[in-house]
Amino acid sequence: MPVLFPPEEFAKLKEYLVLYRCALKNMTTRMDILLEDYGNLQAFNPIEHVKYRLKSAESIAAKLHRQSCPLTAESAKANLTDIAGIRCICPYAKDIPLIASVLKSQSDLKIISEKDYVSKPKPSGYRSYHLIFEVPIFLSCTKETLPVEVQIRTQSMDFWATLEHKARYKYQDEMPAHLAHELQECAERIAELDQRMILIQELVDIAY
Repeated sequence: MPVLFPPEEFAKLKEYLVLYRCALKNMTTRMDILLEDYGNLQAFNPIEHVKYRLKSAESIAAKLHRQSCPLTAESAKANLTDIAGIRCICPYAKDIPLIASVLKSQSDLKIISEKDYVSKPKPSGYRSYHLIFEVPIFLSCTKETLPVEVQIRTQSMDFWATLEHKARYKYQDEMPAHLAHELQECAERIAELDQRMILIQELVDIAY
């Protein structure tokens, strides 16, 4: 059975989600501006594409339940920092720290958390660069700040992460050892491939 918010808390959560949607729009506008800049004014574009998402009430409730947190709107706001999220896909692994640096340089964004799983992968093999920003939103009568998570990775890292997430969900976080090992092996090969792609790109640039 799915975990659900009590009706009165669900109503409060819907109001909070309006604010999170505003914070997400703030960050998506920043990413769109970067895409315009790199696509039209710079010599190269380190952004392949960008994905955006706002967690559903069902997903928020399930995560709170897994963390043994109360199923309330206030609990969601206090305990979860990934309700609003952006995933930036880069062509090459070397572009990841560049995008992270550009976002970190925006003075009105406060960094809540920064985790480099590219240079220091998780034991599972997961690779990605995670930043959680406190994003300002200006309403009619007040100013709010809300967290937005930004994940920066290559296409191959994203493909691996999607597959690993499906496997964990299917086996309810009790993945068979042989499958976990296979995913770890694939993660290593993907990292090697990302580095080889950088070398090929550099060779092409030298040739032309």
